[in-house]
Amino acid sequence: MKVIIMHGRLNDSNATTLGMSILAALAVAALVVAAMAGAGWQARFGQSAFVPAAQAGVIKSQARRDSAYIRENVTLLASKVGDLQAELIAMGGVSKRVAILAGVSYTDPEIKASLDQSEPVMDDISEGRRDYVSAQGVGRQLDLIEQQLAWQKDGLTMLDLVLTKRSGAQARLPTLMPVNYPYLSSSFGWRRNPVTGRRAMHEGLDFAAPSGAPIYAASGGVVAQAGVHPGYGKMVEINHGNGLVTRYAHASVLEVQAGDLVEKGQLIARVGSTGRSTGSHLHFEVRMVGHPLDPRLFLARPAASSHLVASASAPVQAVLPQVR
Repeated sequence: MKVIIMHGRLNDSNATTLGMSILAALAVAALVVAAMAGAGWQARFGQSAFVPAAQAGVIKSQARRDSAYIRENVTLLASKVGDLQAELIAMGGVSKRVAILAGVSYTDPEIKASLDQSEPVMDDISEGRRDYVSAQGVGRQLDLIEQQLAWQKDGLTMLDLVLTKRSGAQARLPTLMPVNYPYLSSSFGWRRNPVTGRRAMHEGLDFAAPSGAPIYAASGGVVAQAGVHPGYGKMVEINHGNGLVTRYAHASVLEVQAGDLVEKGQLIARVGSTGRSTGSHLHFEVRMVGHPLDPRLFLARPAASSHLVASASAPVQAVLPQVR
């Protein structure tokens, strides 16, 4: 009977201990939940509530100063963007004037289209009725300027290419007088041949000059021939490219060989009377794809003499040979 009573007491004590443990666990859990809820509320709502009024005023004042500083700098940047647009317009005008002076405005449609495309267009970068320029507007203008600069660069590159090609073509033209004796004893065209007495086409210019006088290349190129040829005697032929050649005939001495690269004004031969000729002179021809052209179309006109009246006491020594 005593054992049973003691056993009953042990059961009551265990029940009491278990209940207290459960209550303690619930209390701890409640404290944890309350702490978490408080932390969440503080993170979401408590920041402004716990900031002192004086500190909040300082923060707002600093924010206003930062905003004003940003607006001022954006406005200044917008002004710089406007200056860049004005410079682009000026550069576009210069490009068009250069193109017109070079004669490529209408003869080269790609150049004209590129120059027209590169004209900057002034755009209003303010938004609505706001009293300052937005950073987005300035960004759009900078993108537009970058695009316009790319167009203008392409146009100027094409213009440079065209002018380079044209200057190269002009440099190949035989514009230099081949001898320092501008007197023509025979012109280009039909005439009576002084050797045969028959009318024949004279395919070049004859410059009366003393034997041994230097002969210069009228333009740069490659020596295609240098030797003795029937009728021409000792002759030099220079290829200037694109089917354009010049010939220098009846020379006494040849100073170059076939394959030599010569420059404009370089000594290539000396005046003589070799071949079918009746006197010392230079026979000069210009041919395009084998067809003779009048060299006077290319040669610069000699400067007029400053002596209008020759002295009667000075001896006259004119070279007037009868030539091929």
